[in-house]
Parts: sequence; C-alpha cells; structure tokens
Amino acid sequence: MRGFIFLFFLFFILAPNLIAEENVSDNMDYLGVYYFRSNFRCSNCYKIEEYTKESVEGFFEKELSSGELVYKVINIDEKENSHFIEGYQLYTKSVVLSRVVSGEETEYKNLQKIWEYLDDKDKFRNYIKEEINSFLHKKKEEEI
Repeated sequence: MRGFIFLFFLFFILAPNLIAEENVSDNMDYLGVYYFRSNFRCSNCYKIEEYTKESVEGFFEKELSSGELVYKVINIDEKENSHFIEGYQLYTKSVVLSRVVSGEETEYKNLQKIWEYLDDKDKFRNYIKEEINSFLHKKKEEEI
C-alpha cells in the first residue's frame, strides 16, 4: 500500500514538469521563467520559489498550458546546470526570464528586484507578472 501511495504522490509531483517539457520543442518559441537555486536553501529561497510559482501559475495559466510560457526550477549545483552561473551571471538565487525563438535564446533578464519585494508578497507577485507581461507583449509587437 505504501508503494502505491508513493507512486501516486510521485506522479503528481513529476507530471506537471513532464507536461511542460512536452509542450516545448527545439523549434518552438516560448518564454522560460527559471528559478535558479542551489543545494543550500534558506527560508527566503523557499519563499522566492513559492511566490514565483504562485505568480506564474496564477497569472499565466493559459500561457503555461499552451507552452508559450515554461516554468522550471533549476539547481545550479548540479553539474549539468553549472553553465547557467556564467551564462546568466548568477551570484545568488535568481529568477530569470529567457525568450527562445526557433530553439535559440534571443533575450534574457535577471529579475533582481525579487530580493527587494521578498517581504511583500503582493509586490513580489506583481513584479513577476509585470516583467513576464512585458516579455510577452514585446513578442507580440515583434510579430506585427
């Protein structure tokens, strides 16, 4: 019975990530929202992850389900992810927006104000929302 419960629970943890990855192909255009973390995680680190996830899922459900927007948590302490440190000039836990066009990153932004708004959930969530909207609207303007 424990095995069944474990598998059931594991499915609900992994399924959203698998679905998000299915929606993204190398030739697709999308906006990536990445939370970069390390093995060491303090209470603020968990808070950033929680607020970011709530913002993305709460404000951009349609874009997530269509694959236009992808949210991922990435551990930079894992060897295969260490290149992000230099690529995005990461020096602490960070949220980065990355525009991908035809499988190639064309633009990114490190949302450094997350640390300023950490003590105000509404400001934090609105900051994430505004920055994502800015990237999404820029894409639509470029298509016109």
